[in-house]
Amino acid sequence: MSSILVVPVPPCDNDSVNAIISPLEAIFRFPTSIHVAEPIDPSFAFDVYRNQYNSTALISAFVKQFRDFKGKIIGVTSVDLFVPVLTYVFGEAQLDGPFAVVSAHRLDDTLYGLPANRTLATERLVKEAVHELGHTFGLLHCRDYRCVMHSSTAVEDIDVKAEHFCSSCEALLKIGT
Repeated sequence: MSSILVVPVPPCDNDSVNAIISPLEAIFRFPTSIHVAEPIDPSFAFDVYRNQYNSTALISAFVKQFRDFKGKIIGVTSVDLFVPVLTYVFGEAQLDGPFAVVSAHRLDDTLYGLPANRTLATERLVKEAVHELGHTFGLLHCRDYRCVMHSSTAVEDIDVKAEHFCSSCEALLKIGT
């Protein structure tokens, strides 16, 4: 039986990590738990020139630490993530592989000078976690702007899409393969 392991990567908010467990279980229909052993120190992935953390490097750490885990792993953090070709990313995943990472950093309205909205930030985190895990199950970006697999380059894009897959993506979802 497969499962999903949520790995908190400091700094991260425990309430946010806990809040994504039930939605992930409901959407993917796999037992989902939180990794409670020694946390991964993300400092090795920090780029001093960008003042951000390389998400690909974090995934590489998951590959080393969890190589024997049979299931999907998603890291959750609140550091600002990037890949070299983009200014920032909300997350990254191995397409059709076991590992993904998502960040709450740019999902918080206070970053944009707005009042804090914990409910909205949590909804965004759930959508991005589902999106990145969708990639690990073989899904590509979807043209349907309401589908959780639609590409998001700004938080407004995340707000428009649903927390679930459209019928086309649901049909393509490789669960159990």
